[in-house]
Amino acid sequence: MKNLKELKEIKDRVQMRSGKYRVRIVICMGTCSIGAGARQTMNTLVELINKSNKTDIIITSSGCAGFCAEEPMVQVYIQDKNPVVYGKVDSKVAKEIFEKHVLNNQIVQEHVFLKESRV
Repeated sequence: MKNLKELKEIKDRVQMRSGKYRVRIVICMGTCSIGAGARQTMNTLVELINKSNKTDIIITSSGCAGFCAEEPMVQVYIQDKNPVVYGKVDSKVAKEIFEKHVLNNQIVQEHVFLKESRV
């Protein structure tokens, strides 16, 4: 984001929701993330969510994850599933993750940075 106005525009486009959701996508938006292209990755994911007309998918952002070489990083949380962290997610990879993992619950193994287990 270049400024607060741009952040508000993204928020308005995404129509960030609270409450019940099946999928939460978190994109790291720290300085190194933005430098690596996270803004375009987020825009791609926002467009995909909007085009899908799904109301049970939300997107949020976080700060630096501490793994600069893996940026842009995207975390996918699906209800009742272990979270998955993807690394080096450009727009092309974001589309693949959205279509396979978010919509069809198929983890895209070749882009996984970390698969967390819930205890």
